[in-house]
Amino acid sequence: MEGGAYGAGKAGGAFDPHTLVRQPHTILRVVSWVFSIVVFGSIVNEGYLNNNSGGEKFCIYNRNPNACSYGVAVGVLAFLTCLLYLALDVYFPQISSVKDRKKAVLSDIGVSAFWAFLWFVGFCFLANQWQVSKPKDNPMNEGTDAARAAITFSFFSIFTWAGQAMLAFQRYQIGADSALFSQDYMDPSQDSSMPYAPYVEPSTGPDPTGMGGTYQQPANAFDAEPQGYQSQGY
Repeated sequence: MEGGAYGAGKAGGAFDPHTLVRQPHTILRVVSWVFSIVVFGSIVNEGYLNNNSGGEKFCIYNRNPNACSYGVAVGVLAFLTCLLYLALDVYFPQISSVKDRKKAVLSDIGVSAFWAFLWFVGFCFLANQWQVSKPKDNPMNEGTDAARAAITFSFFSIFTWAGQAMLAFQRYQIGADSALFSQDYMDPSQDSSMPYAPYVEPSTGPDPTGMGGTYQQPANAFDAEPQGYQSQGY
């Protein structure tokens, strides 16, 4: 946003939901939030199958419980992280401190990049375990669509979170417009608005001593000696 600080305008303005929902990083957060629901919802609902020999359930991904646990954990935590940063997006324009805004944007860069990495690991892990799964473990092909959906949206989540990190980095590059904030955030050394003392041209005038001569004002303010008297009668 032009004239703002780290992608937002001056603090204290009225909350505008239309501006919020049109921001690219907010859109990506909502999309990431939906993807996380699809991933952990698919695994929780159809990722565990009943064992034919008993009531015990096993993970659809090569009977590896770690694969299902990782997918659910990453999905749930990503869901909560999206909600947290959506709340931060709402509150961000009200932050008056440029330093606090900078910290928020830097945290957005780090967290988004970290989650992009976690989703990359999750995609590789789930895809590998699904590839090596034995057909005899699931002869009825139950939950296959859910398993593939979790893998697919894990892959998509890599790019949505990476996109959030890139947008946050762009907001960081925007920096702060110090003119919108209080003098506490401005560098005094950069203030060049102090006026200079006006230069006064030397002039001549009546003798202020009343001695009957003509007095000439010194050309230099530091010149303590009068530059001439034209005395009469001396």
